[in-house]
Amino acid sequence: QVQLVESGGGLVQAGGSLRLSCAASGRTFSSYAMGWFRQAPGKEREFVAAIGRIGGELYYADSVKGRFTISRDNAKNTVYLQMNSLTPEDTAVYYCAQGPLLRATTNAYTNWGQGTQVTVSS
Repeated sequence: QVQLVESGGGLVQAGGSLRLSCAASGRTFSSYAMGWFRQAPGKEREFVAAIGRIGGELYYADSVKGRFTISRDNAKNTVYLQMNSLTPEDTAVYYCAQGPLLRATTNAYTNWGQGTQVTVSS
């Protein structure tokens, strides 16, 4: 079973930046699409961004488009989420996920990390 481990979360002021990382175990990282999702208290888990197997295809939620950038380094088995111009509305637990298809829905992803907390203060 592939393990996904997120890091890079924390507390940041509005307007600040954070870079999340998600390291995957195993040798098949480049065979999968990778996604970032987030879940705020009392809300459903929502799509943030996704990237294709070799990084050529990128999808973003409208709420983060122009502020967040997803990228991957297949040599390091790692996917990143650079988050700029953060607002309190971005406060959530952020999860990385791995799946066979590049989709924006949670049910398309078969492996999930444990999540990392991002808190944006006003």
